[in-house]
Amino acid sequence: METTDTAARVREVIAAVGVSQREFARRIVMDPSKLSRSLSGTRRFTAAELARIADEGRVDVGWLLGTRSPREREQAPAVAAPVEGGRPLQIVRETVRLIAEHGFHAVRVADIARACATSTAAIHYHFPGRADLLEAAVRWCMDEDTARRAARLASADDAVAELAQLIELQTPRTAQQRRQWAVWLDLWAEAARSTAVGRLHAEYYRQWRETVADVVRRGVAQGVFRAATDPEAAALTLTALIDGLATQVLASGIAPAAMQTALETHVRTALLKAP
Repeated sequence: METTDTAARVREVIAAVGVSQREFARRIVMDPSKLSRSLSGTRRFTAAELARIADEGRVDVGWLLGTRSPREREQAPAVAAPVEGGRPLQIVRETVRLIAEHGFHAVRVADIARACATSTAAIHYHFPGRADLLEAAVRWCMDEDTARRAARLASADDAVAELAQLIELQTPRTAQQRRQWAVWLDLWAEAARSTAVGRLHAEYYRQWRETVADVVRRGVAQGVFRAATDPEAAALTLTALIDGLATQVLASGIAPAAMQTALETHVRTALLKAP
């Protein structure tokens, strides 16, 4: 049973790991706002969340709950050798890979356990149900995509170059990009049926469109995009074009180069200021 000291012990774990609260939430595949509410005492940690926290911090769940002393924790049986990023992230990464290859509904927990060289009980320990796994997979994909976008934008010199980088990033040319899009296509269908995934999906697209809108705003301010351009409308149109063209690349055999050319043509004709 969770005690009033559990939040304080979780704070100790975060401090010991040496990362920000948001980064810790990413590592345990948890909504940052839920972690914040749990640390403030307005929300209880779930058993699965505590299991993932314990795994990331290399501590015993009993110690987090206050049912074991630190000395008892030290005398507890040794855990399995750690995996890169921790067991929860390994489970999520393998789930995403298997979804990309086979589709979510064709992936069994036993398949994920086999890919992680662990047991189905270990999978359920961190993620009690398939819905928990799917939500974690969506959140991980969102975080990874956001990080890649930030890195690309940081390397660009102006808004035109930023938009070109985003288009390049979203064009499924490499095996990794094709896997990413395959997962998104599968998750779109789930978002239409699952309230939890639907909320995550809506939040991801809100952030994605806002990223594009911000680039367009900078382009207008820099004088490279048309002054009368509506950033929000331009972002909605461009992201919809990206989604539709990427789907055709994966499903209809359209060449990635044709997708990129179509997007660059749209930017040139709809956004760029005439010379």
